[in-house]
Amino acid sequence: MTVSKMDYKKEYKDLYMPGKKPGRVTVPEIAFVMADGAGAPESACYQNALSALYAISFGIKMKKMSGDLPEGYFEYVVPPLEGLWWGVSDNRDDWQWTSMIRQPEFVTPALYEAVLLESRKKKPEIDFEGVRFQTFDEGDCVQIMHVGPYADEGRSFDELAAFMEAEGLSRRPGWEEKHHEIYLSDPRRAKPERLKTVLRIPV
Repeated sequence: MTVSKMDYKKEYKDLYMPGKKPGRVTVPEIAFVMADGAGAPESACYQNALSALYAISFGIKMKKMSGDLPEGYFEYVVPPLEGLWWGVSDNRDDWQWTSMIRQPEFVTPALYEAVLLESRKKKPEIDFEGVRFQTFDEGDCVQIMHVGPYADEGRSFDELAAFMEAEGLSRRPGWEEKHHEIYLSDPRRAKPERLKTVLRIPV
């Protein structure tokens, strides 16, 4: 019998599969592995952060293979990469970001630390400094599904801005220049015009 896997994208469609028109959503507190940095997505810093996040995320998922099954463990699909971005300008070197991957509910700080230690040993070429396990309580937000190249996200942000104005909403303090992206497509495989990205702004 095939064991069903928790797929957060399918289980929580309100968070990961919004419509192509702006809408409102309440996001619960969620645990992530996170890494902060600066620079464009093609920068060495960003690529190292992704390597670290995926190493830990898959390390947690495969912990069951060690015979040390975490309490409450269940089969799941590793959730998609997400990112918080601010300081976005024509100078890509100035971009600020927090990259992050959601973790299943059974992950504890102790389990994270154990997998982090294992990951450092298994992958010494990756710099894990600054990677952390943290909950993120986003709360009331507006969001939209952007379909197309990342460079064309401006049109979707314009739609979000118009929706917020019509609804009498404003960006939450501290988020005036910041936004949240969830990457549902692999840019190495999907054509630019078919890339799906959730764009979200706390209000």
